[in-house]
Amino acid sequence: MLDRSPSIADDKFDRRASTGDASVPGRASADDPLLPLGTSTPDDETDRKNMSLLIQLRWTAVVGQIVTIAGVHLWLGAPLPVVPMGAVILGLVALNIASLMWMRYRFAISNHDLLVALILDVVALTAQLYLSGGVTNPFTSLYLLQVTLGAVLLDSRSSWSLVAVVFTAFIWLTEASRPLVLPEWAGDPVNLRVAGMLLGFALNAVLLVVFVTRIHRNLRERDAHLAALRQHAAEQDHIVRMGLLASGAAHELGTPLASVSVILSDWRRMPALTGNRELTEDLAEMETALKRCQSIVTGILVSAGEARGEGSSPTTVAEFLEALAEEWRNARSRTTLHVVNAFGEDLPIVSDVTLKQAVFNVLDNAFEVSRYWIELLAEREGDNLVLSISDRGPGFSKDMLAQLGKPYQSSKGRAGGGLGLFLVMNVVRKLGGSMTAENLRNRGAKVKLVLPLSTLAIGQDFD
Repeated sequence: MLDRSPSIADDKFDRRASTGDASVPGRASADDPLLPLGTSTPDDETDRKNMSLLIQLRWTAVVGQIVTIAGVHLWLGAPLPVVPMGAVILGLVALNIASLMWMRYRFAISNHDLLVALILDVVALTAQLYLSGGVTNPFTSLYLLQVTLGAVLLDSRSSWSLVAVVFTAFIWLTEASRPLVLPEWAGDPVNLRVAGMLLGFALNAVLLVVFVTRIHRNLRERDAHLAALRQHAAEQDHIVRMGLLASGAAHELGTPLASVSVILSDWRRMPALTGNRELTEDLAEMETALKRCQSIVTGILVSAGEARGEGSSPTTVAEFLEALAEEWRNARSRTTLHVVNAFGEDLPIVSDVTLKQAVFNVLDNAFEVSRYWIELLAEREGDNLVLSISDRGPGFSKDMLAQLGKPYQSSKGRAGGGLGLFLVMNVVRKLGGSMTAENLRNRGAKVKLVLPLSTLAIGQDFD
């Protein structure tokens, strides 16, 4: 099946992409005019995931501190201030619980929120180090974990702010800390310090690899989402331009079509022409073709000048299929199209002009490669109306299937080709549905349009 240039272009699509915020390169702004109001940006979703990672890291810190305090206090016998250090751990637990509840009702997570979370972690780490030897504690290397996470998660100004906080905390520990006294039987303090540094280094390395890798994965997903949104915005801009051109052409064609209609009406009343049977048949065929052209022009103007629904009318699934098939047969072929209505119990819906023309585009594509047989199958799958158009043509190439719905993907080799399925994809997407295509096992291809009944049905609740 090959794609066909559309009969109309629907230019009423929402532009849903994001551009970079001037203050933070690569970040999407929540006030971006290309994003609908109330819609979170990809950066919002990424920051929520990163905040969740910080909460997971804090749980890891809680478990690690409990194990370390128990080991040093019970195994080495060092007199640690267990009660104050336990209070810090309880504070981290309370902070995590509060953070989870806060995220449940928070619409978006900002760079400032991530900075505050990291600063609170630095404060907690500083408190534990203060109670267990200060700068002589080998776990001071965990400060580098906080700085690294800040450099990855935050903008430049916030990253340097976090560095300043860490540096201040480290300087303060050199002046104010509680010494850690180890019993004599514990061994050489130098060896213990080296072992602690080794353990701290290993812990730092493992946590950095685990969490930075997951943060980078979140950022890659964000970038992929942004790229998809920008591609979608470019496609919508293309449709808008096509719609403007189509509506302008429709206005220009209105006058000559009206003139041709008047001339044909005059010819139909001329005895010299009406007496010739062959000319009479030709005139009738010309009038049919002219009415078809006028109908197309009217459809373009309705779609370009009115919102969806104003050019629509109430009908049912069965009536919609019957009217669509009859109109297509009158314009194309009386014997090619076979309609199978397996929808089940009939349902009132809105007959939308853009949907009808989208189905026409798919049928026209099939007709170009399968002149003698096309099947239009209507089914109900859950709360969806599924329209499947099958043909007996050569099928899609692998490249066409991989780029389904992209503009200018055509094997016809003509200028301007490859827009039919592109417009069909966007019309179906506008209605909240989807379009897929596949090659049939023996011969031919099938295009499936899945349309939510919630956007078509009248007086029905499908939520």
